[in-house]
Amino acid sequence: MKSSKMKKLCALALSLVLGTSVLAGCGGKDSSASKQQVIYNLGADPKTLDPQLNTASDAGNIILNAFDGLTRMDKDSKAAPGVAETWDVSPDGLKYTFHLRKNSKWSDGKDVTANDFKYAWLRALDSKTAADYAYQLYYIKGGEEYNTNKGTAEQVGIKVVDDYTLEVELVAPTSYFTQLTAFATYMPVRKDIIEANGDAWATKPESYISNGPFKMTDFRMKDAIVLVKNENYWDAANVKLDKIDIRMVTENTTSYAEFKAGTFDMINEVPPAEVENALKDKDAAVFKEFGTYFMCLNVGNNSDALNPEAVKALGNKKFRQALSVAIDRTALVENVTKGQQVPAVGFTPPGAPTPDGKDFAESKKYIEPTGNIEEAKKLLAEAGYPNGQGLPKFNLSINSEGVHSAVAQYLQSVWKEIGVETEISSQEFKVYQQVRKDGKYMIGRHGWSGDYVDPITFLDMWITNGGNNEAGYSNAKYDALIEEAKTTPDEAKKYEALRNAEDILMDEMPVIPLYYYTKVRAIKEDIKDLLISPLGKVDFKNAYRG
Repeated sequence: MKSSKMKKLCALALSLVLGTSVLAGCGGKDSSASKQQVIYNLGADPKTLDPQLNTASDAGNIILNAFDGLTRMDKDSKAAPGVAETWDVSPDGLKYTFHLRKNSKWSDGKDVTANDFKYAWLRALDSKTAADYAYQLYYIKGGEEYNTNKGTAEQVGIKVVDDYTLEVELVAPTSYFTQLTAFATYMPVRKDIIEANGDAWATKPESYISNGPFKMTDFRMKDAIVLVKNENYWDAANVKLDKIDIRMVTENTTSYAEFKAGTFDMINEVPPAEVENALKDKDAAVFKEFGTYFMCLNVGNNSDALNPEAVKALGNKKFRQALSVAIDRTALVENVTKGQQVPAVGFTPPGAPTPDGKDFAESKKYIEPTGNIEEAKKLLAEAGYPNGQGLPKFNLSINSEGVHSAVAQYLQSVWKEIGVETEISSQEFKVYQQVRKDGKYMIGRHGWSGDYVDPITFLDMWITNGGNNEAGYSNAKYDALIEEAKTTPDEAKKYEALRNAEDILMDEMPVIPLYYYTKVRAIKEDIKDLLISPLGKVDFKNAYRG
């Protein structure tokens, strides 16, 4: 969508979540129009830039621009050739053969080979790596068995035919497998680099050897990460930016002020109080995302370390339902977040079509967006806590950046109406991620953006002992339904299993969906061909100033 009048884009609130991605540019002064560089405020300090260890979308966007997978997502959210120039799929859908480019290089000039992918994938599956996203490779034959120490690395269905041919055997036909191969966990990494540097390899420019459009030249914690054009990239001729200067200003009012002053060229989030004027002034645009903002309830994640009375209440389905029913999600998005978010009526967001062409999320409504205080009080009484009697005060944990504090304060006031008292605690995102992972919370702010375009990317995270199941939720029937959805060759049965799984999740309510994501981003109008996908990916590969 190249146009000399890119400001027109900024008036659009995208009507389709997944129809197309966005090539964007908005208003604001041009701070570096004469140079092919972008100053981009990421926000929170990334916890890790290791492709196999990362689970966060912010760091994921750095990885996306520094690395190239076998495939790369295009502007239509479809898998396009990356390191793999072509691939073949067997008639039964169980074997993929990827043919790698012979001109794909690492940033230090060495060849990218099939062995680099095999090493990376087995590294993710190795239980000693403790990769939260290991389950994303369970689609590969023997992957789950190796990760759970019931099989060996040699039994995993990854075969290096030669330096430029990789053969992969799957457990079951997986229509979105080539989307997965564009995902960070599937990115190649170098065995020699990691063995020489250990965990620190991803924290130093000299050892952060990558194979994507850009390479790292500077990394200053809580300050900046600098990426420059990787001249060894196989498609370097089409990479026009010379430099991406990534900043970590966590306060969105400060970052927006820097954007307005011309210091920043792009920011991820306009503060709620400024959204209306920013959109009116065409300084910003609304980007809908395939993602859900929710509250995660600790129903079994190291919960023995918590207040026993809180554990008892959180383990009560009626109590969890009461918390959800009390929330007026429409008021939340209209009066608090103000970014044209959509009130959540289920956990899976709109955007994933079913075989009959319908939207999976829109086929069933679980939640009344306006809430119901009286019904919530009734559920609380049925849980054994009439008007909140007998309940302890609950800790409501958030990360300090962005809109989360305002959302938490809104929930605090709503829940107080039904007799549930909370206190809010906040940490910087990197610290908060670990708090949530370790189960050192009662009710915690969470959000999830799809890793690929399929409802299973939202539902498979809640399987028992799943790497991203920070609620500690466990339900054998739910697990069986997810397993069925992943292994059946029958698409109709797959979606039936997923619907039944979401039925269970929304009845038991270990998570409370609040709204479906949008991002109100501010982007200088002279930034062209920037690819922002509905999966929340920000790809600078083809971007330029002009």
